[in-house]
Amino acid sequence: MNYARFLTAVSAARKPSPIRALTELQQRSPPSLISLAGGAPNPNTFPFQSATVTVKNGQTVTFDETAMKRALQYSASSGIPELLTWMKNLQKNLHNPPTAGYTPEKGQMDMCVTSGSQEGLCKVFEMLVNPGDNVLLDAPTYSGTLAALQPLGCNLINVPSDQHGMIPAALKEVLSRWDPAEVHKPGSTSPKILYTIPNGGNPTGASMTAQRKQEVYELARQYDMLIIEDDPYYFLQFDKPWAPTFLSMDVDGRIIRTDSFSKILSSGLRIGFVTGPKPLVERVVLHIQASTMHTSTFTQLMVSQLLHSWGQEGFLQHIDGVIEFYRKQRDAMISSADKWLKDVAEWQAPSAGMFLWIKLKGIADTQQLIMKKALEKEVLLVPGGVFMINSSDPCPYVRAAFSLSTPEQIDEAFRRLSSLIKEAL
Repeated sequence: MNYARFLTAVSAARKPSPIRALTELQQRSPPSLISLAGGAPNPNTFPFQSATVTVKNGQTVTFDETAMKRALQYSASSGIPELLTWMKNLQKNLHNPPTAGYTPEKGQMDMCVTSGSQEGLCKVFEMLVNPGDNVLLDAPTYSGTLAALQPLGCNLINVPSDQHGMIPAALKEVLSRWDPAEVHKPGSTSPKILYTIPNGGNPTGASMTAQRKQEVYELARQYDMLIIEDDPYYFLQFDKPWAPTFLSMDVDGRIIRTDSFSKILSSGLRIGFVTGPKPLVERVVLHIQASTMHTSTFTQLMVSQLLHSWGQEGFLQHIDGVIEFYRKQRDAMISSADKWLKDVAEWQAPSAGMFLWIKLKGIADTQQLIMKKALEKEVLLVPGGVFMINSSDPCPYVRAAFSLSTPEQIDEAFRRLSSLIKEAL
């Protein structure tokens, strides 16, 4: 893979920070080294001394004075080594990426820690998307993705999807306006990147089948595209076995995958991961060096300690408990939808994630209905337009989240929504 052809001028121009490199070198050096190099503040001047965090199973995550000094100090831009090692092992066990044993220039799998997967996505887009570029995605899609892509001045091209995600035949149709033999010619407008949320898509709840992923991957090979696999709901798949990921099929080193701990450990600790070909992950790390510098050392150490004490088995047991909670919530929402909305709306039960995507019958656009009338009825949902490439186009959909409300609240919300729709009709 010629990764240089995918980089924006800004990304290609990034140089390593000499100070950051020294910091990382110093952290790997023996204690006998006397360093006058780093500009790190002296942790003895910080007011925090120690900390103990109690985990729900009674375990504790403890920072004694020594650990606390490290937790409060600068750390490597790619992430703390023990968290990265743990996560690389997890990725290998879950996805068995073909690229794990490749050389770096062939696209060897690498990882870095980001402040939530949103930071990773933003930096990946900034690395790959030039003004005027054609970018493929399956809308409706996550509004945060649209917010990150639209200011870059690219053309967002929609690939039709259904309850099983992006439709390969539709992708083939969209790509048919370019000749695969000419994608490397100067001036080619052929898309270089394709973005998708393969599991429990936000807002649709759609999940891609293994067969579809394989077909999409083959088209990406044919047109030499990178695929951004944005998978924050991977660990919220209700049915086992979980579908194989794009990363698990990646024989070429053309997948950039983002993972998140927001839905399973904490959304406020801001820990996500970018996994992808080493030459591209290194570019993301250079951007981190020049922006956030690194994800909070404290939160990384806290999560790393927990993961090491759990082991992979303990982690996956925790995941099973999280899935069980969301499955019950989904079931409650579907049963309330069946009870109140059958004659006024339609929907597909999601197999992952935390959202139900509802099409209201006889309502051309839900924007006014939700933003004005729904508030009067004391029920709030997200109007579907915000997930569309052109948010001003009329949209008959709403997104309902089943993560926070109790089954009783969900039931009452749908009763209110039902009467609201009936009044509007």
